Amino acid sequence: MAESNTLANRGAEALIRIAFVLLLVVWCFMILRPFIGIIGWSVVMAVALHPTFERFRHLLGGRTKTAATLMTVAFLLVFIGPAVVLSETLVSGVRMIAKDLQAGTLTIPMPSESVRTWPIIGDRVADLWQLAATNLDAAIEQFRDEFAAMGRWLLGQAATVGLGLLQFVAAVVLSGVLLATARASSAMGKQIAGRIAGPNGDRFARLAVATTRSVARGVLGVALIQATLAGLGMLTVGIPGAGLWAIVALLFCIVQIGPALVLIPAVIYVFSTASTATAVLFLVWSIFVLLIDNVLKPLLLGRGVDVPMIVVVVGAIGGLLAMGVIGLFVGAIVLVLGYAALLAWLERDAPEQPAT
Repeated sequence: MAESNTLANRGAEALIRIAFVLLLVVWCFMILRPFIGIIGWSVVMAVALHPTFERFRHLLGGRTKTAATLMTVAFLLVFIGPAVVLSETLVSGVRMIAKDLQAGTLTIPMPSESVRTWPIIGDRVADLWQLAATNLDAAIEQFRDEFAAMGRWLLGQAATVGLGLLQFVAAVVLSGVLLATARASSAMGKQIAGRIAGPNGDRFARLAVATTRSVARGVLGVALIQATLAGLGMLTVGIPGAGLWAIVALLFCIVQIGPALVLIPAVIYVFSTASTATAVLFLVWSIFVLLIDNVLKPLLLGRGVDVPMIVVVVGAIGGLLAMGVIGLFVGAIVLVLGYAALLAWLERDAPEQPAT
């Protein structure tokens, strides 16, 4: 009887402890939930930039805090500066168009005859283009509902972009803090991985780090290169709103669609409005931008990761579809770790080969 009471007391005590731990985990999650995106991006940036940070810290004579501060400021200038410039360009362009609309001075060039030769949509596009060039008010009236819906969408996206920019700044600052405490953070991460995965913990931790850096180089790095080159080309040939279209191209590149949906209409526009020589040069440049990822991705994506590249690619795309941009990293890491865990399990249960 006494033994059964003791077991019951121990069971109740264990149940209370488990309930308390679960309650503590839920509370911590609720408190950190608004900051999960910021924390995730700061960890990704800190892991991706750590090799560069170590070299920079060595150049500064081992001054960790100084190196972390300077890298944070440089990172903000490199990414926030162009974002502000593009935003100002976009706002000034919208203001100029609105001013011309109010004054009735907005002019749209007439379409060339080659537009009607486009397959399927040529006549329709030429008629709408000609209507906008000769009677803009009638063209706007014809698509009033569509313009109103687009305006509401743009206002919503502008608010989202503004909030995202603030979150990105916070993530950059937090990544600087993580870089300054990189050794302690790395030791804690390895300790947690060891507690979870046992003897494979250190290997899994190294795989997660290598996957993060691989995706940063092979997905975001290549997307940034393609979007920058596309934006420079459109700016050179004088396409209106080149900065905005470069941002759209960047988003398409990140989601692995590529810049074709931006560059193909841009090429058509240049052939319709610019000289033949300019249009041909821009076409060649656009083809170069479209094909450059076929060279860069095999060189950068999967580099340093001891798993097939297809696992990283599928994980990144699947994570993107499931969780947004941060899913590029989370999805790739999860799938890579799952693949590594599967191999470890198969190797453990595989029968030993007899000695010959």
